Amino acid sequence: MKLHFNQLLLLLLAIFTSYTAKLRGQGLNNGEIHGNFQLDAQYYNPDSAIGAQPVPEKFLMNSFANLIYTNGDFSAGVRFESYLNTMLGFDPRYKGTGFPYKFATFNRDNFSITVGNYYEQFGSGMIFRSYEERGLGYDNAMEGVRVKYTLLKGIHIKGLIGKQRYYFDLGKGIVRGIDGEVALNELVTEFAEKKTKIFFGGSFVSKYEVDQDPIYVLPENVGAWAGRVKVNHGGWSFFSEYAHKINDPSSVNNYIYKKGGGLLVNTSYSQKGLGINLSGKVIDNMNFRSDRTAQNNDLLINFLPALTRQHTYNLAATIYPYATQPNGEMAYQGDITYTIKKGSKLGGKYGTTVLVNYAAANGLDSTTLASGLGYKADYTKLGKVYYKDFNVEIQKKVSKPLKFTLFYANFVYNKDVAQGKVNEGFVYANIEVLEFTYKFNDKHALRMELQGLQTRQDMGDWATIVAEYTISPNWFFSTVNQYNYGNPNEDSRLLYPIGQIGFIKNSTRVTLGYGRQRAGIFCIGGICRVVPASNGATISISSSF
Repeated sequence: MKLHFNQLLLLLLAIFTSYTAKLRGQGLNNGEIHGNFQLDAQYYNPDSAIGAQPVPEKFLMNSFANLIYTNGDFSAGVRFESYLNTMLGFDPRYKGTGFPYKFATFNRDNFSITVGNYYEQFGSGMIFRSYEERGLGYDNAMEGVRVKYTLLKGIHIKGLIGKQRYYFDLGKGIVRGIDGEVALNELVTEFAEKKTKIFFGGSFVSKYEVDQDPIYVLPENVGAWAGRVKVNHGGWSFFSEYAHKINDPSSVNNYIYKKGGGLLVNTSYSQKGLGINLSGKVIDNMNFRSDRTAQNNDLLINFLPALTRQHTYNLAATIYPYATQPNGEMAYQGDITYTIKKGSKLGGKYGTTVLVNYAAANGLDSTTLASGLGYKADYTKLGKVYYKDFNVEIQKKVSKPLKFTLFYANFVYNKDVAQGKVNEGFVYANIEVLEFTYKFNDKHALRMELQGLQTRQDMGDWATIVAEYTISPNWFFSTVNQYNYGNPNEDSRLLYPIGQIGFIKNSTRVTLGYGRQRAGIFCIGGICRVVPASNGATISISSSF
């Protein structure tokens, strides 16, 4: 009988777990089993007013369960996933059930080896990051072998080889990589007691993919390298990484043979009551995938950090979110957080915290080559505006039971770039939020948000009300209602109400909800997914042990 790698690994895990359980029964083993479970499901109603289409199954579900066994130097685990069928907004290619993630890891004497699936990151991720973001339906887990080794005190090396997860299958390309980091203060005795901590690192990643293109002669091996430095001194921190990738023609960059590059710089300072952060990056043709024909979020080898604030308020986070542009982008961000001292006129009895943030992203200033097969970029100039976000947040505790937050944001949003639209141009918007929390006693609290968005473009003005009542430690009740009252089309001036009730007991959480979800885009860290309009009841259950 011939066993697939997945089946062999699961068989070995089952045998080992059974064997160690037997030893535990004899008092010879101290192994532990931990895990977690989550289920999200929705019953769908058609709603022609908001564009919610009928769902044939009526009821859709996403769920997963992790089971991890640890015993001394050994650990192993599996994750079962079930999509019956995939909820709207998630890629339908997840449809079905299976064990897409399973691993076994052994650690001994500064040496670690993992076989099966694993997540990993080199530096900032500009040439390699394997991770999961379940809210986006994003998972590019590696399947293969990973080795980590501490060569000397202060010198850490890791290498890997494998293929990437592609829903319930694997991508065609093979990814290989090695990363090393030197902690100078650990390696050199004379630096051990220095207040300045210095780290150097470097990475190399390559992919192999067969060239079967009938038109182009495509490189089958594509390599990328990166170097980085990090310095910490007191409240100061500095990090910079430069990445370079050889020519990598793909469907995303229209099969040009231009080399790629990226530079990321971040510096910050913090002390009691004050925090300052400045960041900048240049990205040029850095789309890097194990399949050159892949689109959207499929089979990404690298991660390009987004230098935009990750908003949490409903209107700021969901109406005009921004996604990193891998083909070319110059971005920068700065923020200052200052806490006015308690007892001062502005600080009051409990102090006042002020956060000011500015972020912007522009295209590259580029010139198309005479051949028409690529471009030349001038990094000393900014290209067209993609996105701007200026925001101010003030947090203040008025009394022991009452605290509030004031928030203002101004957006400049290139909809053609950020959402892939055609000739829809720029959106200019202002957003205001008043949030307050009132604690009636140790168990009962009310939190509310009043939000407004004004724009003369796109869908016009919006208003949102959020209310959440908590009865600690077990219950919460919440409602969110969006209203597109300024839509130029009067028939589209609709309400999008959602109500929820939740119960929490130890590590178990159950939430029931019902309402309307507007169509839009949902983003985390510069990675986005399209969310279609929906109407119906939802249930979410999560637990861990």
